[in-house]
Parts: sequence; C-alpha cells; structure tokens
Amino acid sequence: MLLELLIRDFAIIEQLHLRLERGLNVLTGETGAGKTIIMEALSTLRGAKTTPNLVRAGSQRARVEGIFSLTTCPDLEETLREYGLWDEESDQVILTREINAESGRSVARINGRATSTAVLRQVGERLVDIHGQHEGLALFNTRLHIDFLDRYGDLFAFREQVGQQVAKLQRLRAEIAALQQNDLQRLARIEELRSLLEDVQTANLEPNEEENLVQKRTMLQNAERIAQLVNEASAKLYQGEESGRYQSQPIVEAIATVASRLTEISQLDPTIKEIAQQATDLQYFLADLADNLRVYNDNLDFDSRQIDLIEDRLTLLRDLKRRYRGEIAQILARAAAAEHELAQLTQKTGQINALKATETELLTTLGQQAQELSNCRRATGDALAQAIEQSMAELAMPFVKFQVALRHEVQPNGLPCKEAQTGAVQQLAFDKTGIDRVEFLLAPNPGEPLKPLAQIASGGEGTRLLLALKSILAQVDPVPTLVFDEIDAGVGGRAGQVVGQKLWTMARARQVLCITHLSQVAAFADAHFAISKEVVQTGPASDHRTRTIVRPLAFSERIDELAAMLDGVPVSSQSRASAREIIDRTVLLKSSENLGQSRDQGRKEKGPSAWLPLHL
Repeated sequence: MLLELLIRDFAIIEQLHLRLERGLNVLTGETGAGKTIIMEALSTLRGAKTTPNLVRAGSQRARVEGIFSLTTCPDLEETLREYGLWDEESDQVILTREINAESGRSVARINGRATSTAVLRQVGERLVDIHGQHEGLALFNTRLHIDFLDRYGDLFAFREQVGQQVAKLQRLRAEIAALQQNDLQRLARIEELRSLLEDVQTANLEPNEEENLVQKRTMLQNAERIAQLVNEASAKLYQGEESGRYQSQPIVEAIATVASRLTEISQLDPTIKEIAQQATDLQYFLADLADNLRVYNDNLDFDSRQIDLIEDRLTLLRDLKRRYRGEIAQILARAAAAEHELAQLTQKTGQINALKATETELLTTLGQQAQELSNCRRATGDALAQAIEQSMAELAMPFVKFQVALRHEVQPNGLPCKEAQTGAVQQLAFDKTGIDRVEFLLAPNPGEPLKPLAQIASGGEGTRLLLALKSILAQVDPVPTLVFDEIDAGVGGRAGQVVGQKLWTMARARQVLCITHLSQVAAFADAHFAISKEVVQTGPASDHRTRTIVRPLAFSERIDELAAMLDGVPVSSQSRASAREIIDRTVLLKSSENLGQSRDQGRKEKGPSAWLPLHL
C-alpha cells in the first residue's frame, strides 16, 4: 500500500507531500490542475521513461519518492533480498527517482540504494498498477484479449511452457530447412569446403609460420653481417685486440685475472669480500656467454638456397590468404569448422530423417499441451463471461451478454489436435500462445446477437466493461495499489454512482487511487483530495509562477467540492444541497447489505455516519 508520495520540481508541481489512506482515495480538481501529473510521477516509480520535460522549469532536477507498506505485499521480500535491497528493520520500502533537467536521465533508488531502472520497474510494478484514461482502448485490441483471459485463469505459466516448446519446434524446423536447401547449393558448398580442406592439408599450414619465415629470411639476408659480428665478439672474448705495439688481453682472461686479484685481496681485507664475489660471478657469467656464443656460431647455417625456399613458402601463404580472404590463423579456424559442416552436408539424408522423427514426436507432445491449454481457456472463458455479466449488471447494464470466443485455423504443418465434437484430428495453426485465437463478443441489449466487442461497444459501455474486467482481474492480481486515471471518462451521471460503487467495492480488498470528474464517484471516497493550481509572485510584479497544490478535504469541504463539480463556482445553496444529498445517499449505500459486510465490526456498530472519512 502506498503510504506517502513526495514530489519535488516535477512539471508544475513545486513541492507536494501526499499522505494516502486505505480504501478509496479520490483526487478531484479542474482540468489542467495537475491531477494527471501526479499519475505521471507515480509512473516514474514504476520505471517509466523519463525526459527533461518532466523537470520543473528553472530546476536542476526533479525528485519523486514513494513510501510503501509491505504488509500487503509480503512476497516482495524475496525479490528485494535477491538484489540486496531489503531493510531488515522496516516493513516498508522506499522507491525514489531523480531526473536530470539537462539530459532527462534518471537515478533510481530503493531503500536509499542506487539500482537499475529494470529493477525499479520489477519492484514498482508489483506495488502499483496504473490504469490510464485511454486504457479502455486495450479492450478493442483483439490481440490483447488472450492476455486478459490468461491473466484471469492464471494460465501464463502454462502458456510459457507451451511457448518454450513452440520455440524448440521452430528451431528444429529451421535446422531441417537448412539441410533441405537446394541440392546445387549444397553440392557447391561441399566442393568449396573440400577445396579449403585440401589446400590446408596440402600446404601443411602451421600457426605463426609466416612470422617465423619472415624472421628467418631476414637473418639469411644479413648472414655476412651476422658472421662478422659474431667473429668480432668472439675475438674480444678469447683473443684480445692488437693496438700498435701492444696487444690487449682477452676479456675472459682479463676478468679471470681481476677476480683472482680481488679474491687474494679479500683474504687480506675482508671488507672487499663482496666486491671480490662480484668479480667471480662476472667471470662465470662471461664464461657462459662465451660458451653460448660458440654454440651459436657453430649452429649458423647460411645456405643461400634456403632463401629461395622461404620465398616460395611465403608466396604460397600469401596466395592462400588472398584466396580465402583472411590470415593463416583464420584459415585454420575455418578449416576446423569446415570438417563439421562437411560431415553434416554429406550425411544429409540420415540427419533429415532423424530430425523429422524428432519433429513428429515434438508435434504430438506439443499438440496435446496446446489442446489442454485450450480446454483450460474454454473453461476460464465461461467463468470470465459469467463474472463480467454479473459485474456489468452491478454497473447498471443488467441485460449484457458476454462471451469469450475461441477460434482455430486449419493449417498444413500445424499442430495435430482433436476436434472437440467429432474427435477428428486437425492440423491447427499455432504460435507461442498456443492454438487459440481469442476474441470478446458482446450483446449490450436484449434480443441482439453477440458481435465483436470492437464493433458495437460505445465509449460508456467500453469504460464500464473495462472497469468490470479490472475489478474481476483484481481478485487474482496481487498488486496492492490500483490507480485509475479518469476511468469514468465517457460515463454520464446516471452511471457515475455505480462506477463509484464498483471502485469502492474494489477498495475493500486493496488501496485504490482514482482521479475523477464525477461527483457521484467522488462521493464514495474514503479520503478525498482537492487538486488546484495557483499563480504566485516570485519577484517583481511581472514575475509569476504556477504551482500545483493538493489538500485533504474535511467533510464540509467535500460538500463544496462536490457542489462545484456539479454546478461550477461560485457554489450555490442548491448545488450544496445536491452534493449533501449525494454524500448522504452514498453513506447509506456503503452501509447497506447490498455492498456486503462493513470493513470491521466496530464501524458497523457505529452506524452510517461511521463511513465518513475518519482522518478528515
């Protein structure tokens, strides 16, 4: 249940703190006062898209915060724990959305912790369900009728199982179709794959081979210089160097002499022992260096014929890269994949037969599941039709006849299903929802045949039908707070009372917020809020701003508000008397047995006056 709604710098709302009650909360006011803006603010807490236009002009950011009680939604605890958002010390959850004025981007928080919009949406949609004034159009969209039906029958889980099997069947058929492609294309592909494998096998390709060959070619092309450098280095290490009348001592011998001298000194002066050890280590290092250089020199092979062989090999590699438009590593990867594809293509017949056998088995199983789902829908449709007819009677349309029509379409390669009356097996068209095409039929007046809802329902009938459907679905919907934005649009004063009565009846089991322009609906409020806008001076005489204000109404104020809704302002004594009469009649209706038991025994004992809002 929504306990409090805090809005700051959102559209024309400067600052708003709304404390809501259990039962039916009604918001009324003139058109443009900001009623729908409050609904938009609530929508942002359900993860709706945000834009810079939502931020009040002159402000850097807008902020919307909702405080919800979890006592009516205990199953949400698991979700909050999953995302690390559960507050152990509270039975409430706080949803927050801040919108940047420049970018329109938002920051979502749950219990003060930043989270993604997707998580906010997942949590918000389980706390609040918003029905806009144009949602009645959904009733006229035949494609959505199946969703209404499955929601009422709690069939979405079953439908999801069927959808998964349908997806499996579609993937299987796509694989069969791929194997059954044109034989010429298949043979051409086999030849292409075999050519690739033959070239790779003949060339005996190896990873990194090209880089190694280029490196070896570079060495061979510089063989003379390498040999010269190796000889010079060896001479320095082993022979020394003649300079004029003197010949320098070889480096290996020189460092050995130095190490020997320092070792002898260290025996006389221990402080130089570390230096002597360094000289000894250097002597060993130079000895290893000399040995390695000797081995390198012995292994040098500068056969000029190798260059020609390397060039031939590099030319082959370049030709393969150009032919297959890729590097050697990519060609090797293609060859590895080609073996698997070639095996599939050459074993086409056996694979297709095996896959078709699997397809037949899957079709049989899926047909049985889809038929069972259809039977459940048929029973659910009968129950829904009965419930809607009863609810429409309560909404002053007692002669309405409603039917949920399930139609099937014969299609080759469809699901094998038994015809209900004859038992004959038919191939029926299907999709991820099953085999049924669902459509709502309506006969609003006695003697008229049932026809598609979209063809005959007027605006008022559509509104009442939507309200009836929502009241019925609310029985199976766990969302604790329902919001209706001008659900009574298109309904006249005659039906206003029954609409208000239906909303109040729904509010007995959950919290309901309703924006309305009908005094007959507003009279049923357990809590009544008046929304208005005012122009305030913000600076010099020419500087003014518009802002929305919301205030809870006391009993006498409710009478004036209903009177204004009936006959405009200024409120006359006659309109005030009419408003008082509407409220008194509503109080009696609330307390009558026609609306069932009172909300608790204490209120029942106090009489009709106890139905007046306690907090006003």
